[in-house]
Amino acid sequence: MTQRHTRRAVLGFTAKAAGLAAAGLTGTTTAAATSGADPATGTAPAAEAETIADVDLAVVSDAGRLPNLDAAGRIIGMVDAHAHLTACAGFGGDMRCGTPFAPGGIRAALAPCDSHIGIRPGSLLEAIIGNTDPLSPDASGWPAFSAWPRHNTLLHEQAYYQGIERAWRAGLRVVNTLLVSNRVITELYDAGRPCDEMDEIRAQARFIVDMQDYIDSLHGGPGQGWFRIARTPADIRSIAAQGKLAVVLGTENSELFGGRAIGDVARITTSDVDAGLDEMVALGICNLFPVHKFDNAFGGVRFDTGLNGAAVNVGNLLSTGHWWEVEAAVDGPPDNHQPLADDSIARLLSGGHSEIPAGAVAPVYPAGPIRNVRGLTDLGRYLIEGMMRRGMIINVDHMSAKTATAVLDIAEAAGYAGVMSAHSWSDRSVLERTLALGGFAAGYANAACCQGGNRPTYVAEWQANRCGASGSALAGYGFGSDVNGFGPQAAPRLDAATHPLPYPFTAPNGTRFDRMRMGERTFDLNTDGVAQYGLYADWYADVVQVAGDAGPQLQQDMLNGAEAFVAMWEAARAWN
Repeated sequence: MTQRHTRRAVLGFTAKAAGLAAAGLTGTTTAAATSGADPATGTAPAAEAETIADVDLAVVSDAGRLPNLDAAGRIIGMVDAHAHLTACAGFGGDMRCGTPFAPGGIRAALAPCDSHIGIRPGSLLEAIIGNTDPLSPDASGWPAFSAWPRHNTLLHEQAYYQGIERAWRAGLRVVNTLLVSNRVITELYDAGRPCDEMDEIRAQARFIVDMQDYIDSLHGGPGQGWFRIARTPADIRSIAAQGKLAVVLGTENSELFGGRAIGDVARITTSDVDAGLDEMVALGICNLFPVHKFDNAFGGVRFDTGLNGAAVNVGNLLSTGHWWEVEAAVDGPPDNHQPLADDSIARLLSGGHSEIPAGAVAPVYPAGPIRNVRGLTDLGRYLIEGMMRRGMIINVDHMSAKTATAVLDIAEAAGYAGVMSAHSWSDRSVLERTLALGGFAAGYANAACCQGGNRPTYVAEWQANRCGASGSALAGYGFGSDVNGFGPQAAPRLDAATHPLPYPFTAPNGTRFDRMRMGERTFDLNTDGVAQYGLYADWYADVVQVAGDAGPQLQQDMLNGAEAFVAMWEAARAWN
């Protein structure tokens, strides 16, 4: 069975599952409806039980595991504040290879994909965004996994549910699952097939419930699994007290509620914003990105850089009718720089595209610190104030410097703590103000150190935040994996051969692990990096080891991450 057929099967039973009205994610879908479980017991069939043996989580011992709560009732555990567990059901459902679960287990979920072999759209797109080899004849997933997953295979599933289980067993207690979509990318990839980003968000909201129900079916029936959707801070506390994983829902898409602005004229109204926010609350979604990748009806975006920036700038033109427009950043934080003479954009334009205006001229940007001329719009202010009234968390990452500054001005004036920077996509001055408000911060889950290029390492970024002007407000610290997003996972450390993570290792929560196996492949952080989500257990231990004398403080900050996140959300909901 090809992967495309597997994905269609998963989406098919998602659409047919009972009890998934848009009014709420109640988890009422029966395990039998989604996984072929015995309807009388809710347990998995024998064929599925056999596939569990195809993965070895390599838990050596949990005898030293920390308790779920401390003496004061605070959660002990880590938070992934930026993950995309449902991405396979986004982008038209055909862009990615693999799913985090499937009837038939890992053999079906991570089967090879015809669409990613040779010169095909999937392999070509991944070559651009992940620097992979589109000519490689090896597209194997199960059982050899010789081609993928790798830390930079960005269009292949990297968060199979048993990998998530291993990370949970290592101390992960909250994962913020961002439902994701981008109309422009999807329509370009699928040759113009129409895409409605909000329909894709709704489909992913159903998909995550099916994933919960599937895991329940493997652990005795409804409500018995370790993977639990949390709609409120109280849900997180209850789930964490049981030692389970709380799955929080958010969105990260470029045209939230259809909020395009063409020629700086919004295509939606305040009524659309209110209806959209009410629907998000009903779906259990607690945090939103008002702006992502492109300028929109709510505000300006922070630029991508390099070749990615060139490509995203073309997308901005297709979405809005204009290129990114800049000004010198002389009196405030900048956005990411752009090439002075952007040959990358010129090359993209030379390929031609029917939606690009005839005679479009590639922009040339000035030297020195620059920023987007566009900030928060009046409709953007209405959105932010509506989120605050509903106790929702505002993601400031991806906002232009001017947009983020205006949002923080509003939050500071109101004393609103529900603000988050979760994967290093804001200027440091924005992050400092976020922490001072009582908001939450997480660093992108790069390698602990020595990863090459210009990417900041996780330990160095944590140290900068801990030592910054608002470092004393850092009650806990998270990581943003961006797993299944268009961003790489941590590469192997360049010094891993001489200073490896030793196996077996002890995770921050006291659990002992050896190397994880999937099918015929055994993973090692020292050579693979974070090739798939199960290696976050290894990565947790590695970042603490690499931090040296600061390791105990980093470990404590990470173990306080889930508590800091839920306390921030509680403060936001109590604001009214």
